[in-house]
Amino acid sequence: MNIQPTRIFPLGDSAITVEFGNELSIELNDASICLANYLSEHPFPGLIEAVPAMASVAVFYDQSTVGRTYPSYETTLSAVRDMVSNALLTAPVRHSESGRVVTIPARFSGDDAPDLGVVASFAGVSPDHVIEIFLSVEYRVFMLGFLPGFPYLGAVDERIAAPRRATARTSVPKGSIGIAGGQAGIYPSASPGGWQIIGRTEEELIDTSVEPPFIFSPGDRVHFVRD
Repeated sequence: MNIQPTRIFPLGDSAITVEFGNELSIELNDASICLANYLSEHPFPGLIEAVPAMASVAVFYDQSTVGRTYPSYETTLSAVRDMVSNALLTAPVRHSESGRVVTIPARFSGDDAPDLGVVASFAGVSPDHVIEIFLSVEYRVFMLGFLPGFPYLGAVDERIAAPRRATARTSVPKGSIGIAGGQAGIYPSASPGGWQIIGRTEEELIDTSVEPPFIFSPGDRVHFVRD
């Protein structure tokens, strides 16, 4: 892998974080996704899960299994560090422009878009122009988090990249589409939240009858259309 982490550090007593940087970058996100995929496809004994984030990977492991398998190491942490370091030397970075494209139909008016006027005021344009700008971009799924299946999407056009609400709502309806600075997201279930809600979709983001149960994966691309 030609992108090396800036640091590797413990995450509790049975996980480590491999950090490639701290910015919203497709290159760093590709590195995170590829390392997580490589570890999942070539697991070391004791690996539980490798989870990619924006520009890092959390590697969860079973201490007992690692300790039994690698008794020559002083700690399980040092053993896992070595396993990850070896993976970094071997894992190829595949650019994910070829990832799946998921089309999401959405509504952008009335109660489905309570913050559309706020974003329009921020941008200095009409609500219709905000929607036009929002729909013109194909978004990348950088990671899933916050709620199960919640996609962090980027990058939002800077003209409409309104900051989070000063006060979070106690309940945001399922399917709500929000903006928070340079990122967009979709609430897969009702939840408290502070993003600027500009639309809503009826698409189900979680299907527990399949594995994995989420319709999005990191590296996918999302295209919004009017419902």
